[in-house]
Amino acid sequence: MLKLILIALLPLLLFFTDGKDRNVAPSKTDGNTGTLKKMIVANGNVSLDLDMNRLTGARTTGMKPSITSLRFESEMNAFFTAIVFNDEFRGLLPSTMRLAPENETSLPGPLARSYRQLMIESLPWGGQYQLVVRDSKSGFVFFNIEGEQISYDPADSSLSIVEARLLISNEFAASLGRKADAGAVVGDFNSSTIMQTIELTQIVDGDTTADELPPMTAPDAGTTAGPDVMVGDVSGLAQFGSSFGTQVGLAVATDSCNFGDQNLHWFQTPDNDHPVIPQNLYRMSGGASNTDRFEQIGQSSVKHAFLALTENICNLGCNGVGGSNLGSGCSDPYSASLNAGTNNALGSRAWINPFTGAYPRADGATPPNSHTGHTHTGPSHRIVTEISDLNTSLNAGALYYAEGQYITPHEYAWCQSHAGQCNMYNNVSHRRFTVTGTGSPFAFSSVAAEPTLRGKPAISAWAGSTSVSLDPAPGVDGIGRLAYKVTNPSAGVWHYEYAIYNQNMDRGIQSFSVPLGAGVVMSNVGFHMPPQHPGWSGDGTVGNAGFSSTPWTQSQANGAMTWSSETFAQNQNANALRWGTLYNFRFDSNRPPAVQNATIGFYKTGAPITVQVQAPLASSFVSVSGRVTTAGGDGIALVRVSIAASGGTPISAITNSFGYYSFDGILTGTSYTISASAKRYSFTPQTMQINSAMSVNFTPN
Repeated sequence: MLKLILIALLPLLLFFTDGKDRNVAPSKTDGNTGTLKKMIVANGNVSLDLDMNRLTGARTTGMKPSITSLRFESEMNAFFTAIVFNDEFRGLLPSTMRLAPENETSLPGPLARSYRQLMIESLPWGGQYQLVVRDSKSGFVFFNIEGEQISYDPADSSLSIVEARLLISNEFAASLGRKADAGAVVGDFNSSTIMQTIELTQIVDGDTTADELPPMTAPDAGTTAGPDVMVGDVSGLAQFGSSFGTQVGLAVATDSCNFGDQNLHWFQTPDNDHPVIPQNLYRMSGGASNTDRFEQIGQSSVKHAFLALTENICNLGCNGVGGSNLGSGCSDPYSASLNAGTNNALGSRAWINPFTGAYPRADGATPPNSHTGHTHTGPSHRIVTEISDLNTSLNAGALYYAEGQYITPHEYAWCQSHAGQCNMYNNVSHRRFTVTGTGSPFAFSSVAAEPTLRGKPAISAWAGSTSVSLDPAPGVDGIGRLAYKVTNPSAGVWHYEYAIYNQNMDRGIQSFSVPLGAGVVMSNVGFHMPPQHPGWSGDGTVGNAGFSSTPWTQSQANGAMTWSSETFAQNQNANALRWGTLYNFRFDSNRPPAVQNATIGFYKTGAPITVQVQAPLASSFVSVSGRVTTAGGDGIALVRVSIAASGGTPISAITNSFGYYSFDGILTGTSYTISASAKRYSFTPQTMQINSAMSVNFTPN
């Protein structure tokens, strides 16, 4: 299958292996002999860091870049194809990779319309550019890519493209009405992908001696190295049992799929080498578009998996192995009623290390799923949710998302003995549901146009938010995300909304701090968390007391706003942000946003980390200057230029003989109107927010 490719590629291979490239170690094999791999993208991430001032044509000399980072996940199993010879990268073949956005932002017209259907294309050899960013449906090219540095690491089969420049294409420049900007550099492109081999070719002295396809179906139907369980589908959200007090209990169906090329251990209780399945519920609401905040409103205990089936729900091609193993490519569906637990029989999360998947055996002194000594109600152990959070009359227009997760010890154990084959990070999926009812029992329906998003936590559904990955101890503990959104609900008021999601970090999170500079005034400071499950005998918490529900303490001191729970030393049942959970932090401020570093402190272990967010801009004073000229560029003297904040008293300056003017001591973070007046000329006033020193110029109408 690769013979035609080889005819064209062998001269390239000879060129790269003739010993003249001093940056490549000499090969241990003859330059014409070795293994040629054709590889495609299994999964990965892509970022486009755009200077919005350049992209929108607003940037002038001296203006600082305004960087917006667009982050994407690559399409799984995308046929974006690379050629690797003897574990060295040799080139890209013409191919494409669709992108799935991870954050939302404001973009210029055509790019905004195509944002959710972008792809990266590797072009045929011989053109000016190797890579472009285009609309996957219309074919419209937005950016050409140049200067890319491509490297392949055989240790984990990763392909990296870094330090590439994004250039406005001819057609994008024309659509923006700025043809002269074609070829202008407007940002950077980077990608990191895990590759999988789809074809192997053995070459001896330049001739093909063997050509084979690695198994993509039985006996190893999965495509990811190692065992790799994911939630293939989320469905059937429903209420189980009656309400109790102000709460109801829900459950959702989950279909597990083994994308790995190894069978996944599924040894049922009392063994402790099987997956556990927690479930969560979220709500997006607030503001005119019901997207201002994203909150977790429910969490369940965990279902202990048993007896793996041999379905093919994810269409991977099940290898037929079931029972005590989930076969490669196989699926095992759990209905909502199963995940609700027979007689509510779900185990406590407290027993489980979410990164290693470790928990006690059920036939030992500390069984992880004991239900002796306590009474069940309808919400017990299920997705416990407040009725008021579901009542449609109290939550008009709100959007709801259910999430399923699989935690398994086998993936971690495999990772420890197989470097680079670590699949503990993609085990969460979510789907949107609608809610019907104002009281118990509630009804739910999935949204047909919005299928399950595999491998993505529900927080990725927060429209308009910016998301930052948390990975405080790579290879030692799990991951999470911090997402945030800043809105401007009224003149001079900015609302800051932060959501921190702990996916599978055992260490937990104990504090969150946002810097506050001079002149920042805060109001409506808030905190939100989902309901905790009450303690019960044998639940894994200290004294069987359950985890605390005490809201985090809020304090403003030392130039920061800090929220915190008790420390681990103070209370091992403290209301820390534990795995599979999302907490919210919010406030209003008189100051506009600016990029700053927030601090996250951990509960059990580990030093705090800083994370880049938008936070209130400290007050400062800058200069505003500019020039008044004729259409031909000649300076106009004696023009009165005035600057005034909204509702404020204007101050004025007179242009000099060359048309220049300047104001000093202008307070940042405020909207100003700058106007010019002269007897012989008329000028259009300009209104803008000033966050840094600026140059504002005028020409007559």
